[in-house]
Amino acid sequence: MFSPRSSSADAKRQSLWPRWLPVMLAVLLLFASAGSVLAGPDQQGGGYVVRRGDTLSRIAARYGVSTATLARTNGISNPNRIFVGQRLVIPGKSAGTASKTATSSGTATSSGIHVVRRGDTLAGIAARYGVSLSALARANRLANVNVIYVGQRLVIPGRGSAGSAAAAPAKKPASGGRWIDINLSRQRLTAYQGSTPVFSTLISGGTSAHPTVVGRFAVRTKIRAQTMSGPGYRLPNVPYVMYFYGAYAIHGTYWHNNFGRPMSHGCINLRTGDAAWLYSWASIGTPVVTHW
Repeated sequence: MFSPRSSSADAKRQSLWPRWLPVMLAVLLLFASAGSVLAGPDQQGGGYVVRRGDTLSRIAARYGVSTATLARTNGISNPNRIFVGQRLVIPGKSAGTASKTATSSGTATSSGIHVVRRGDTLAGIAARYGVSLSALARANRLANVNVIYVGQRLVIPGRGSAGSAAAAPAKKPASGGRWIDINLSRQRLTAYQGSTPVFSTLISGGTSAHPTVVGRFAVRTKIRAQTMSGPGYRLPNVPYVMYFYGAYAIHGTYWHNNFGRPMSHGCINLRTGDAAWLYSWASIGTPVVTHW
């Protein structure tokens, strides 16, 4: 049934609509202009930080490059998948500009080392420094070019003596005290007193999917036993734990006996008896050198 009251209300709403239309359009324009500011390029040079609302094709058009080239430079297999905060290398930027960008994002180009940041890909890093993907993987002994992690230090081939030294860290620390050498190629740990080996045993280091960090570190924390857990595993009472970098530790292992083969999520697995000996021998601050 027709309702005069309803008709009157509808007419009133229709009469108000033209009055609000300019206001709404002004608000929409304000948001659009704000969005264009927020989505602006990284003016530090050489790169672009992805912002909300960006697409790879729009970024490519902004810099006058093709979407395929931009995707290839950054190792992006699916052009429809980028994320907020991702740093993209823009092809065609000058070497000086790229160097400034790398330094501001934590990359030490002068020393031949790149510190992996969120959003990095190995292909993108290779393109940034003008080296091939295979050469970069080979220099860092990476079995899987799709697996790198935030904080990882990558040697850049052809970047001078500092880079070459980083590729093969010196085994003997400057002091003549106790230190621990971990050879990931041989899957072997050796404890030294100065230049004299006092203990050696097989280990299980990280797999290619979960590699052990490489570099010079030191024992930071010692824990007699603790529960360790992560995606797909939970291990109670892991014994004789010595953390040397972040969540990476040397510890005893009771759940497998495959020492001499990579088995871990990045930690250094030892037989429980070997871990007990090392735990009592090493103190906080004892240098730990991991290398291939």
